[in-house]
Amino acid sequence: MSAARYLAASIPLRVASSGSSVVLPILAVQRLHDVAIGGGLVAASLAPSVIAAPLVGVALDRTRHPRRLVAASGLVTAAAFALSAFLGTVPLWAVVAALVISGAASPFFLGGLSSFVTDGFADERRAYAADALSYNVGGVAGPGLAAIVVSVGAAGAGAFILAGASLLGAIAVSGLPMAPRARPEHGALAAIGAGTLHLLTHRPLAAVTLSGTVAQFGAGALPICAVALELQRADTPERGAWIVTAFAIGSLLGSLIATGRPPRRWRTETVMLVGFAGTGLLTIVAALDLGLPWTIAAISLSGICTGPSTAAMLLLRKQQSPASVRSQIFTVGSGLRTTAAAVGAAVAGLLAGWDAGTLIIVIGVIWVASALIMLGYPRGADPVDDDADRGRSAVGRAS
Repeated sequence: MSAARYLAASIPLRVASSGSSVVLPILAVQRLHDVAIGGGLVAASLAPSVIAAPLVGVALDRTRHPRRLVAASGLVTAAAFALSAFLGTVPLWAVVAALVISGAASPFFLGGLSSFVTDGFADERRAYAADALSYNVGGVAGPGLAAIVVSVGAAGAGAFILAGASLLGAIAVSGLPMAPRARPEHGALAAIGAGTLHLLTHRPLAAVTLSGTVAQFGAGALPICAVALELQRADTPERGAWIVTAFAIGSLLGSLIATGRPPRRWRTETVMLVGFAGTGLLTIVAALDLGLPWTIAAISLSGICTGPSTAAMLLLRKQQSPASVRSQIFTVGSGLRTTAAAVGAAVAGLLAGWDAGTLIIVIGVIWVASALIMLGYPRGADPVDDDADRGRSAVGRAS
């Protein structure tokens, strides 16, 4: 499978997911004149993913047809966004219910799809570089496309575009190679226990998960603090969007570099550590009040560092996960990062009255802290043996 084929399937789904955070609040303001409802709609589309992640992972680990489940999640998401376009015409409770269902389905095409990416690549590093690129393109294109559409028309049109992207991704997923895993002999609850036990007690995986979650807390806070920074310095909060865009473009460039030339001279855990540390230090440098061009340049470079480090994180997550619980670990890991980003944004909003330059420095320190966590990664740790017997024995121990 070529990288283009995987990206053609994964990017539309992730564009739709990230774009909803722009479309739904504006839709609520336009139709119901209530921004609080918009926040509730976004929460309805995001919060269920954390709760559903372990069950979604178990389903993918046990099913004989993983493609069908991932494609179905894309169709459910498309239907939910299409229904949300009629907000104000259909009852609010119906839209909320549809978004909750789609939120519960989203782990299938977020962490779940990532757990199968190596099925179509000969090179694991290139596979997860492509997956990191998919997330970064979705993170840039989703909100950007949504913002363009709602600025020239109604937010309802934006919701339909997100629905179309989900539908396109669901169709494209049906052509991806996704090999079913050996079905464990024990039940779903035992499988959840095995996955949770491995995630918490397997030191390499625990370090990777904690580091990635802490880093995402900083990433979630950055957009709020960037707007606050330019509001305080130049009384033009719109310029904060330039800073956020610079970071997103830098992340995209870093992912493209990692996809074309995956770093091979350093150990994977070193790439993750150095990448997060570089992001943090450059973010601290960006906080210096030397003008907007300086801030944009430093933030762009910090974004570039996140491309290889995110790819390394995904690869380590795979290498340290038994095949029998791999999808569960990927969906839970993705859910933790999504939650951390949401909490980071909420905390940044509560602290928006503080000096924004100081907050940017704190974000940089958080990224550095996430890098330091990787110092706890056992040196020379071997990948987990992924054969079916090993996976079954892990479930047996948890039960």
